[in-house]
Amino acid sequence: MKKVALYFGSFNPIHIGHLALANYVCEYGGIDELWFVVSPHNPFKHEADLMDDDLRLELVRLATQDYPRFQVCDAEFHLTRPSYTIHTLDYLREQHPDTEFALLIGSDNWEMFPHWYEAERIMSEYSVLIYPRPEYPIDASSLPENITLVEAPLFEVSSTFIRQAMREGRDVRYFLHPAVYERLKS
Repeated sequence: MKKVALYFGSFNPIHIGHLALANYVCEYGGIDELWFVVSPHNPFKHEADLMDDDLRLELVRLATQDYPRFQVCDAEFHLTRPSYTIHTLDYLREQHPDTEFALLIGSDNWEMFPHWYEAERIMSEYSVLIYPRPEYPIDASSLPENITLVEAPLFEVSSTFIRQAMREGRDVRYFLHPAVYERLKS
């Protein structure tokens, strides 16, 4: 059975922190592939703050096209909005019955996880990989059995920072995949 980590996000835009973490999980996390699940509308975010859905999807495709273990998933573009993770997980499991899916989230999302729609069912039916973020420490010994802490290097880059820097006319090319930077400049 193929093992796939699902990295959900707005990717508003995708940046080197996203890519480096995903690369780490592929190379050190015991999975076969990582799928970037681009979310058109995260229930915890205001839709007005998001770049165009199709642009964000295009940017993720540009950023991931050269690494064969990365895939781009637009499943949430075809599901009812707002997007709830459990609905997407169920849909993907139905579409890919030969695949074992794990959910990759940041420790900031783990803190909010009890508020997610059907959080208990997610934890009981799927593995969860948690990426520690500096402001949201996690005690690995307190995690349930199917929840794993990913010991990846920490990347303190955010899409918010990148959007702000670009609005200010700053050159942030080294925070983005070159193809993403070129597309955003055009």
